[in-house]
Amino acid sequence: MILGLRTILYRVPDIDAAKTWYRAILERDPYFDEPYYVGFNVGGFELGLNPDEAGGAPGPGGTVAYWGVKDARAAVKRLRGLGVVVASDPEDVGGGILVATVRDPWGNEIGIIENPHFDVGAIS
Repeated sequence: MILGLRTILYRVPDIDAAKTWYRAILERDPYFDEPYYVGFNVGGFELGLNPDEAGGAPGPGGTVAYWGVKDARAAVKRLRGLGVVVASDPEDVGGGILVATVRDPWGNEIGIIENPHFDVGAIS
């Protein structure tokens, strides 16, 4: 069910400044560039920048690693059956990308992402 580590999300208070900074650091343009989210493809993994601080603050503790799945809704249902606490149900964040977050028994946040823009067969 879990296909591999896919995305790391950084919360940023100024998405335009963060986009400019990461563009220089990564030496590439984002593949997804909207006011609500910027995504860079870095070696088959995604670095996502999110200006929405409602889900968490920038800095330590404001990062979520997303694990790729073929079906986010089925994955959350399966994980719920294994005792996770669902922090956010699957939500379409644009471009057919579904994300959700769950918490393990120790409170660690685990991101789930269904991203049709990434070849799920490429991750093992």
